[in-house]
Amino acid sequence: MAGSETHYTLPRPDFDRPVKLLIVVAPYYKDIADQLLAGARAEIEAAGGSHQTVEVPGALEIPTAIGIAGRMSDFDGYVALGCVIRGETTHYETVCNDSSRGLTLLGLQGLCIGNGILTVENRQQAEARAEHAGQNKGGGAAAAALHLIALARHWGAQRKGVGFVPGDAS
Repeated sequence: MAGSETHYTLPRPDFDRPVKLLIVVAPYYKDIADQLLAGARAEIEAAGGSHQTVEVPGALEIPTAIGIAGRMSDFDGYVALGCVIRGETTHYETVCNDSSRGLTLLGLQGLCIGNGILTVENRQQAEARAEHAGQNKGGGAAAAALHLIALARHWGAQRKGVGFVPGDAS
């Protein structure tokens, strides 16, 4: 039964103070990118967050833009959006692998990133995954970034009772 499979979705995280995300989108396939953006924006706004969107030429530039923003801005997290459709050459593998690897490396450095770069075989797969009312992979990428922000805030909170605490000196 194709299309009847369901997946568990984590509940939307709550925040004690608003979150601010940067959405970096490669609009090479503009209609697909617009659907991904709609889903991402809706998810961020539903969590009470704000967002800014920037466009880059292609999926390979998304990690670089996020890396620059991570060093030079004050965003809590990032959403990477784009679409790579397999063509006739090996360029597809390069773009898919290198954009994903770049985002992973930035994440391992501590940036909270949701990866919504679609890597598909054809336009029909892209449309099904991008559609806000469908699989909503843009919303899923934003949700992933929001969950990572929640974890970072949880683990980054001030710790109490850890380490040496001097006794009363009176």
